[in-house]
Amino acid sequence: MKKLALVIVALIVLVGTLSACGASNTSGGQNAGNGSAAPASTAPATPAPAGSSASQNTAPATNVSGSISASGSSALYPLVNIAAAQFKKANPNVSMTIAAGGSGTGLNNVLAATVDIGNSDVYAAEKLDASDAAKLTDHKVCLIGVAVIVNSDVAATVKNLTSDQLKAIFNGTTKNWKEIGGPDEQITIVNRPTSSGTRALFAKWALGGQTSVEGDTSLQTDDSNALLTTVGNTKGTIGYLALSYLNVASASVATVQIDGVDPTYDNIYNDTYQVWGYEHMYTNGQPNTQTQAFLDYMMSPTMLSQAETLGYGDPSKLNADAAKSR
Repeated sequence: MKKLALVIVALIVLVGTLSACGASNTSGGQNAGNGSAAPASTAPATPAPAGSSASQNTAPATNVSGSISASGSSALYPLVNIAAAQFKKANPNVSMTIAAGGSGTGLNNVLAATVDIGNSDVYAAEKLDASDAAKLTDHKVCLIGVAVIVNSDVAATVKNLTSDQLKAIFNGTTKNWKEIGGPDEQITIVNRPTSSGTRALFAKWALGGQTSVEGDTSLQTDDSNALLTTVGNTKGTIGYLALSYLNVASASVATVQIDGVDPTYDNIYNDTYQVWGYEHMYTNGQPNTQTQAFLDYMMSPTMLSQAETLGYGDPSKLNADAAKSR
């Protein structure tokens, strides 16, 4: 079959400029979900992992002024946007601009000093030259899991895929769902662009580093919500998405097990589910005073507790093997 190159131009420019009254384009409405996602944990917050710059304060600092800007990971965007609204409310003299655009975009922006913070689902060295990555300071704020999602018509019969089956789908070897026990429908991949950290995590940990992730028929979008909507509305589709976008049940899509393991944070913590990474907030060298205050709030027990309810993971809950794997 001739490969179809259908590109959805959905370059996300999710810029939230917070007003002096504390208003924000918060992302609560962005989280949409799948029918089989495990409920987010509501366990009490725990301190940020050792080695981070996190404060143990449970409320944002006050009397902070100046400007703070961030761009990058769409997976981390909902959490950062909510934190920014809360930080702005406590500090009305702070000007904040929060945008998405993909991990690669965020890392390049912070490297070029056009933003104060570059948000990334992957380590900077995976997207930048080693010399450039060395200029950035890493602040790990939480974990992000990535799940395979399929349209509900596929999910009726395909509930688990092996690693080999996933590789065959995403390199175009397997072209029809009936080849692996599904409906007689062409497989269409809904993909993320190469700048996406979610794509990088998926390729590394679900596909074993396989570079081809286009399949035989592929759509592409830089917007996680657009990806979720497309998979939900289009028969025969498969994609991958951060768990932060799968926090509310939906009848139109479902997650699929990988090698018999569900994509849940419990399985990430116990080292049985492997498609996950840290969420990073990079600064160009050491942050200025106002940016450091915001980073401290991002890594506070209060924000970590909120992060868990929004579909992110707590690094302190990783067992020794899982922690060593990253």
